[in-house]
Amino acid sequence: MEAKTCNESRVVRTSRVFPNDVNNHNTLFGGKLMSDVDMLASISATRHARKEVVTASTDSVDFLHPITPQDSVCFESFVTWTGTTSMEVFVKIIAENLITGERKIAATAFLTFVALDENGKPTKVPQIIPETPEEKKLFETGKERAEKRKEHRKASKELAAYFTTQKPWE
Repeated sequence: MEAKTCNESRVVRTSRVFPNDVNNHNTLFGGKLMSDVDMLASISATRHARKEVVTASTDSVDFLHPITPQDSVCFESFVTWTGTTSMEVFVKIIAENLITGERKIAATAFLTFVALDENGKPTKVPQIIPETPEEKKLFETGKERAEKRKEHRKASKELAAYFTTQKPWE
């Protein structure tokens, strides 16, 4: 299986912020941003694997600056690190004030996807080749994030053992 560059999985989308996209603070609703992040990241993962993929986890979403109706929102996603069957996808969200032209990193996110074969079982993915300084930094720090994800997942499973599936109204 031949390795692929980060750029081969890159997805870029820019959109406006409309009144139905904002919350009571007149800023972009976080759930709307998270939905868009997952959609674009899934395209990056699928482009990299050229297989069906599933979201294994949303590892982090960091809201750094509010996004307002005066802004456009540019999403850029690409695969930054790979395991055997999993891929880490980074999403950078840039807000641009359409009147002043000021641009800022409004949010960042890391998600993990698993590639699936035709039987719905995890399948191998190509390794990643970073090229730009940004890609190289994300790649170099990817293994550490993967180890933290593994620890977090284990702790989540242990905690889930204490949860009930009983209906609270019964």
